[in-house]
Amino acid sequence: MIFFWSLFVRRQPRRHFALLDESGTCRALHQGDVPPTGGRWVEVTESRLGWIGQPLPAGAWVTPVVSRPAQRRALAA
Repeated sequence: MIFFWSLFVRRQPRRHFALLDESGTCRALHQGDVPPTGGRWVEVTESRLGWIGQPLPAGAWVTPVVSRPAQRRALAA
């Protein structure tokens, strides 16, 4: 029965992260649901082994989503 339900449950795709050193060079790659702790991990669009030892390409960075809180309005009396 679990197998049957697993056919219909959608899992979120794994996220990709790259560890950067002080000069911005990629030192490691990681895939997971949450960002790793410790070090300078940044989210990237995909994992490519050719990036290790190289600066990340500009298009590899995932831009963080910045949300603004809803503006507060005074309630009309």
